Amino acid sequence: MRRSLIGVLLVAALAVVGPARAASPRVIKVLPQFLDLKGRNSLSPSLYERDAYQAYLRQHTNQISTIEYHIQWKATGKPPGPLKLRLETRGAARGHLPAEVVREQTIQRGGSFGHWTTIPLSRNDYRELGEVTAWRVTLWEDTQLLSEQRSFLW
Repeated sequence: MRRSLIGVLLVAALAVVGPARAASPRVIKVLPQFLDLKGRNSLSPSLYERDAYQAYLRQHTNQISTIEYHIQWKATGKPPGPLKLRLETRGAARGHLPAEVVREQTIQRGGSFGHWTTIPLSRNDYRELGEVTAWRVTLWEDTQLLSEQRSFLW
């Protein structure tokens, strides 16, 4: 009786789980970080120090030279086409429309763990934007949108 009950439970558990699928390519996390006039995002390698220095730079905007975006993404398997990350940023509105800067970077798929890619804005682009009010990061395979992360105001 016990064997048949265990067998039924095992079959039911396998039926519920279903076939395992590979995870689809996706953007996991986006960390915008200000850089000071010396190109640093932190004064020491501590995560706590980095967050404290980022808060300091937000209050002392005259010490910010630019901003860079650290993007965590994951894509496994063999790609049928090249993958690319696209960063779109919008600044404060001057006149009718806000300034907008778009950067793209080709990435290589592989591994079963997440990868980090950094996309910096040049100092000229940062000056043109003024204050960054919104951003969006998208992951593309050829012309197909696979994943996106965006700020609240996008």
